[in-house]
Amino acid sequence: MNPDSADPDSAVVNRAVEAAISSAYRNDWTSIFASTLRATRGFELAEDCVQDAFVRAAQRWPGEGIPKNPAAWLTTTARNRAFDLLRRSAVAQRTMPLLIVEHEGEHEHEFATVQRNEAEEKTYLGDDRLRLILTCCHPALSNEARIALTLRMVCGMTTGEVARSFLVSESTMAARITRAKKKIAQARIPYRIPEIDDIPERIDAVLEVVHLLFTAGYSSQGSDGLVQDALLDRAMELAHLVRRLMPGNAEAAGLLALLTLTDARRGERMDAAGRLKLLADQDRSRWDRGLITAGTLLAVEAMRVQRPGKFALMASIAALHDEAPSWEATNWPQIVVFYEQLIRVWPAPVAALNRAVAIRFAEGASAGLAALDHLEKESQLTQYHYFAVARGDCLRELGRLAEARAAYTEALSQTTNNIERAFLEEQLQQI
Repeated sequence: MNPDSADPDSAVVNRAVEAAISSAYRNDWTSIFASTLRATRGFELAEDCVQDAFVRAAQRWPGEGIPKNPAAWLTTTARNRAFDLLRRSAVAQRTMPLLIVEHEGEHEHEFATVQRNEAEEKTYLGDDRLRLILTCCHPALSNEARIALTLRMVCGMTTGEVARSFLVSESTMAARITRAKKKIAQARIPYRIPEIDDIPERIDAVLEVVHLLFTAGYSSQGSDGLVQDALLDRAMELAHLVRRLMPGNAEAAGLLALLTLTDARRGERMDAAGRLKLLADQDRSRWDRGLITAGTLLAVEAMRVQRPGKFALMASIAALHDEAPSWEATNWPQIVVFYEQLIRVWPAPVAALNRAVAIRFAEGASAGLAALDHLEKESQLTQYHYFAVARGDCLRELGRLAEARAAYTEALSQTTNNIERAFLEEQLQQI
């Protein structure tokens, strides 16, 4: 017998609790983790305490009811757990001195410091999320490890979402994150707010984190929706904060330009029926012209340096899309040129894929398919559904329908987003 049918009221409560916990994890993870980390000054301990708080919520809310402020309840529970563990650790160090000669009194001092000085923490960054990202982007870790760890632990993305951002398997990303956390523990890397002079050496990783966070929200995988507004809004806020923090940094301007120009099209990503709309089919009169103007000015600023960086070039490409009066009037030859410059400063397979797509529209499907064929051996693209979609589009335009059907079927097997799956199924039906 279905347990839900036996107790419909209990089923309703359980669904409400599940929704509340999911919403808190998605929207409030960062603030909960930040507050707990301020209390513990220990990365692993903060993570464990926050996870424990979510477990306790799942156990207690069905009987006690969902609190008026779930995030506040979770934060208090996590911090109380952290203080309890720190207090026990301090007691243990006093009672077992022979086991802790090398670091005697460390946790007791840490706990006392938390209680005494938490209110005096540096606030020049002005935002918990940005402070945490800068803290996690410690130069002792590799750039990839910094970015992956920050996306997972600070931004609240799942390991699967982080893996998709890096175009690697979930198991590979899980191992990478585990190694990064072990290095933190073994090297005793302090998790504290960096001095203002330390920020420049971390800024590149911070920009990558914000960009990947935005990308994850703009093309959501493992979700019924195409866009995760909470992730997009969080990324936009962080991009503005980084820009204010580093007003003379061209790449900070470029990132904000890219995100602003892309976000201008957010409302046109789906039609009224909830179906995916390609860029060619979007109503450009509905794009946010104010965001386009602001983003274009930032892109121009970012391109004024002698050697424009990755985000400046990507923003320039976005500006060409946004400023074109129609899909047909898009300056595809110039976009190809920008992608060629981008590949020189960022030789990533996804940049080469986007260049191949641009070549298709600038020079024809045959040229685009030839460019894609050169990328077939790129391991990062073998499970990337947009690569299979790009091949399917070229093959379909060339009339090679059986091969196009095979490419779309491959893409369908690789995407986990229901709206993208529906779009691909429609393409298969049309062939």
